[in-house]
Amino acid sequence: MGMDHRYKYLLLGLLFDAIGMASFAIPGIGEFSDVIWAPLAGWLMTRMYKGKLGQAAGIVTFIEELLPGLDIIPSFTLMWLYTYLISPLRSKKMLASKDKS
Repeated sequence: MGMDHRYKYLLLGLLFDAIGMASFAIPGIGEFSDVIWAPLAGWLMTRMYKGKLGQAAGIVTFIEELLPGLDIIPSFTLMWLYTYLISPLRSKKMLASKDKS
């Protein structure tokens, strides 16, 4: 039995966030590695999450990884939470409010 793709994306996201934060933890190397990691992280985000939302997340991730001090933001994990927890709840609430009308 294979792993549900949602949890695969969560594990990948946690790994990618850890990589992004590792550059923050290593003084001197962080600035150099961010120049390499930022475009890669943005591209990975667009591969994991398709459509306009994935493109927007890719741009935000690229900027977040490139700017000093923002490496602590877990972009991949936040996107996973939005995609698999927040967005479905919003959809259910919208459907419920339409049913009441």
